[in-house]
Order: sequence, then structure tokens, then C-alpha cells
Amino acid sequence: MKKVTLRMQINSTQNPFSENPEINEHLKEFVLQQQVYRAAIKEIKTKLEILDEEFEAKYDHNPINHMEYRLKSPKSIVEKMEKRGLEITVDSIRKSLTDIAGVRVICNYLNDINRITNLLLRQDDITLIRKNDYITCPKENGYRSLHLIVLVPIFLAERTESIPVEIQIRTIAMDFWATLEHQLKYKGQHEISENLRDRLKSCAESITHLDMEMQTIYKEINLKACLDE
Repeated sequence: MKKVTLRMQINSTQNPFSENPEINEHLKEFVLQQQVYRAAIKEIKTKLEILDEEFEAKYDHNPINHMEYRLKSPKSIVEKMEKRGLEITVDSIRKSLTDIAGVRVICNYLNDINRITNLLLRQDDITLIRKNDYITCPKENGYRSLHLIVLVPIFLAERTESIPVEIQIRTIAMDFWATLEHQLKYKGQHEISENLRDRLKSCAESITHLDMEMQTIYKEINLKACLDE
């Protein structure tokens, strides 16, 4: 089956803060350094693609359905720094934000999430900074996903830099729910009612049962195929 890789837009020139010369100058300087974050996304993407291809060759199964990527825009960076009450300078941005570079990995089955995570984290040049398991312990609204912050080395002409990348790993079903929940939440101009929040959470629980059932079916089909050989 042919895999489709989706790419989220990466815009390194967006700069809507020309009315603030000081912020504008810092962002110009930071945009020039964004190449290392873009390179970090490429490094993680390549590592994951190699793992997926190797797994397919060995076990006739692709753990990864597709991947998405994004580089946080200057507007989002400023909004996040201001929300935290932090100074908007290049040094402050690089020290404070670990999600400027982001990769989302969409897996076929529940077991694929841990499989891909373990294979990636055991590589010598990947350093785990933080792990949030929202699959075992979902968020209050029902959101499920595995979040990793890792450092990946980027080898430049005159130096090597360790760049943080946020990796979200989830199943197709989890991604379906998270995408629609996000759209519904931001489409409304006011707070979602408690009734709607409960219904969305119920949908998340149903999707969890679906993921578990699909994993079971996949195992049973594989077992039958092995016995028939």
C-alpha cells in the first residue's frame, strides 16, 4: 500500500510585527537561525522513515501511516513568549521553547506507538528530554497521544548544535478525534458547553475501544496467516 506523507506548511519569512521595531529586529535575527530547526525536522523525519522501511522489509508491516511537520511561526512564538511573560530575544526563545520544531507521527495500531518510540529513543544520538504519555493518562477532555521532546544533533559547517524537537505519536483514530476536536473548539466563538464537552469525551473513549479492537483483529489475522503457512 502506498503511503501518503502530508507536510504542514513551513513559513520562515512570516513576520507580522513590523509595528514593534524591537520585537521585529529580534524575530529577524531568529528567522535567520531557523535553518537549524528545519534541519532538525529533516533529521527526525529521515530517522523515522528509515525505521519504518526497515520494519516493512523485516515484518511486512509499516508502523507509520504518515507524518506531518511544522515549524512554529514568528507570530506563534511571540504569542507564547508573551503569554509566559518572557523576554522576546533570540537567546530567550531558544532556551524557553522546545516545540518550535514539531513532527507528528500517525501510526496504524496502538502497539506501533511504543514500537516506534522505543526504536527511535534507543538511537545513540537522540536524547530524551521529556515524555508525556497522554494515552495511558488521557487529558481531561479525552485527548490521547504520546508526546516526546528530544534533542537531535545538527552538524553545521563550524559547529554542532543540539536542537529540541517535539514529537507527537498517535494512531489514526486518535488523530481523527484530535483534529476534529481542535477544529470544533476554535470554530465556536464562545466556550463549549459542558454537554458538548461530555459528548466529545465520550467519542474519545469510543475511539479508544475502536483502537483496541482493531489491534486485536490485526493480531488474529496475523496469527491465522502464520498458521496457514
